[in-house]
Amino acid sequence: MSNRYRIYIRGKHSGGKVWMIQDNQTGKRESLRTTNKDEALEMLRLRNHPHRDAGFHAQMARTHILVSNPQNADRTWQSVMEDVENDKSEQADSTKDRYKRAHASKPFDNIRKLFVANTSADDFKKVLKAGGVSANMYLKRLHNHALGMNWLLVPIIAKKQWPKISHKEKRAIQFEEHQKILERELNPERKALYEICWHIGGSQTDMANLKAENIDWQNRTISYVRRKSHTLATLRIDEGLENLLRSLPATGNLFPYLAGVREADRATEFKQRCEGLNITGVTLHSYRYAWAERAAAAGYPERFAQQALGHASKTVARAYAKNANVLLPSLESYERKVEPISNN
Repeated sequence: MSNRYRIYIRGKHSGGKVWMIQDNQTGKRESLRTTNKDEALEMLRLRNHPHRDAGFHAQMARTHILVSNPQNADRTWQSVMEDVENDKSEQADSTKDRYKRAHASKPFDNIRKLFVANTSADDFKKVLKAGGVSANMYLKRLHNHALGMNWLLVPIIAKKQWPKISHKEKRAIQFEEHQKILERELNPERKALYEICWHIGGSQTDMANLKAENIDWQNRTISYVRRKSHTLATLRIDEGLENLLRSLPATGNLFPYLAGVREADRATEFKQRCEGLNITGVTLHSYRYAWAERAAAAGYPERFAQQALGHASKTVARAYAKNANVLLPSLESYERKVEPISNN
């Protein structure tokens, strides 16, 4: 049986000719990055007998990693986690905190002290088995970070072999549910927070940290920069929102107490209200889905909704509004809007 790969020498590389390899089945060519014939022949042999020499292949990759950077010998997955967290320092504190909480979770104990260069697919599978969707997502990010930094030469788990991430279905809070929660809530500040989430559709952290200075009464707008994406969201103030804003502090934080409360604690308080009313399947984030669905149902332009919600991607904006019940207007009604004005 003929071999799949062949090598040949071509061009110049660092003052000498470089060896190339070609896949006889696909015709794909690539450089072996060596001018040494013996090295090229050894790599050819490994390509043509991948299964027989798989163990040697892996050991060779580890050797390349250690030779390229001696620090790789002592690099554990804990150090990779810390490097990822440090990269998030310029983003919102909540983003960095999410990574820290995920990395500190029990499933990652399976690889925390393990050397990156000695990690196998079985080690990763232990993490995936012990964790859920979150462990899958954050482990994949760690893996990709290590590959991007060249701390791994080859993937530990091939892209197509990663377990598929299946998120729980998220839903919007309904107006009737929102009204019941407001009626049950006795704390005026929390009640006002839920109301402003309904009107604006912002994340709970962005809404809890709004200040009176975010309001431009002259132009009747409210603006804020999203902590997660650093994008600016500006909305006009209608009558309902105006009545709510007028009832809040005229200077400083609109929600003085809730601005200092942890995100998780605000979520827990909301969950308790829902449980007391037998409302299931909603969180504070459900107000964003509700706003997106209301916007879609009302025919609000998608580009406006995308900007209001602070979504950089149209795909994400559409995902938020996918369950909207849209009543399409008749074509005739739109035709009447553009009919030329009669000279009579």
